[in-house]
Amino acid sequence: MTRAEFEGESAPELVAAKTTLQLAAEHYAVCFDGEIIDEGVFTAKNPVEFPLLFFTGERGTNTGRTIPAIYQCVGDRLRICYGFGGQSPASFATAAGSQLYLASYRRVLR
Repeated sequence: MTRAEFEGESAPELVAAKTTLQLAAEHYAVCFDGEIIDEGVFTAKNPVEFPLLFFTGERGTNTGRTIPAIYQCVGDRLRICYGFGGQSPASFATAAGSQLYLASYRRVLR
């Protein structure tokens, strides 16, 4: 993760630097400092405005929750806006009270 913000507040640089998102074969894992803190499955849909992702937690902090998100991928950069309130975000922006989490990632090939 290169940067993040929740409800209009930027995440500390240390949090962004130690957080990774792994996506592979419809499975995801969120790691902090090398430890998996959330994992599950995801599905993708491609409506007209923004492509959608739906993350369903199976183990960790979001077990049993389905979180809608929009995403944008350009080159080795991925931007995801998560709707932690259960609603799909309409844009790549957060504001106080919105329950939106915007994260930017850089691809690392393994």
